[in-house]
Amino acid sequence: VQLQASGGGLVQAGGSLRLSCAASGRSFRSLAAAWVRQAPGKAREFVASVSWSGRTTIYSDSVKGRFTVSRDNAKNTVYLQMNSLKPEDTAVYYCAADSHRSDPAQTLQYDYWGQGTLVTVSS
Repeated sequence: VQLQASGGGLVQAGGSLRLSCAASGRSFRSLAAAWVRQAPGKAREFVASVSWSGRTTIYSDSVKGRFTVSRDNAKNTVYLQMNSLKPEDTAVYYCAADSHRSDPAQTLQYDYWGQGTLVTVSS
């Protein structure tokens, strides 16, 4: 499985962005997927995860109510809709998946990682 994240950019506080993660490999459709971010000088942080079916999602407390993770298995793509963005959301956002997990989990342990897309939120 290969993952390609896109959609990052510069946005003002309060604005919105939608990130996409395009995957290769049909097995991706049976795997849970996640978004993880890393702010400058900080450790990686779990953001959100979605089950293989898209029916179950979990979020970190810092983004709950503002971000929505979803997927379209017909397109082998996972999305992260980010609303009400804050300067503290500035980070490189990575999509990820684990070959042994079909249900979401709040973890940083994944087998597959995308290359990351930079989100910058200005105040």
